[in-house]
Formats: sequence, structure tokens, C-alpha cells
Amino acid sequence: MDLLQTLQNWYETHCDGEWEHHYGITIQTCDNPGWWVKVDLTGTELQSRPFPHVSENVDVAAFQQGDRWLHCYVENGVWNGVGDETRLPVILRTFLDWAVNPPA
Repeated sequence: MDLLQTLQNWYETHCDGEWEHHYGITIQTCDNPGWWVKVDLTGTELQSRPFPHVSENVDVAAFQQGDRWLHCYVENGVWNGVGDETRLPVILRTFLDWAVNPPA
């Protein structure tokens, strides 16, 4: 199954007539240049599941350190995935691998 279909399926399973009115998924560009994906976890099975930071070519303050970079983390109930302009598929895969595959 492709990434967008899997993301769409995850979103659909959480739409219950209320959740989607307050929470959701945002995919936007940022000026580094790059992508920023935000997924509200409130009211989902993921809101208390630990997510280990994923970082490539960013410093301790999460500032990019090169042309190819990635940083995925959870903050204030929102999963964030940011990365350079080539990393949108990696960002989506990182979220989906965590979201649809419960820990063993």
C-alpha cells in the first residue's frame, strides 16, 4: 500500500464525528527549504505511546547542519516530522511505521 493511502486510512479510522473537528494532519512547506508534517495525537491510541526522536544532520537544538536533514519528534501531543525538500516520503514513512505497527 502506498504512503498516501496508508496515511488516509489512518486518518479515516480516527474520524468519529468529533476528533476531526479539533485535530488532524497538516503537511506544509518550510523555508529551509523543506517539509513539515504535523499529526495531532490527542484522542488517539498514540497520544501516550513513546516515540524516540529521529534526527539526521541536525544539531542538539534541531537546526539543520547540511543540505540533507530530518528531525521527527513528539511535542505537546503533536507528532512532528520536518526535513529537507527530498524527505517527505521518509517523514510519512517514519510516522506510519510508528503509528500502524504497535510495539511488541
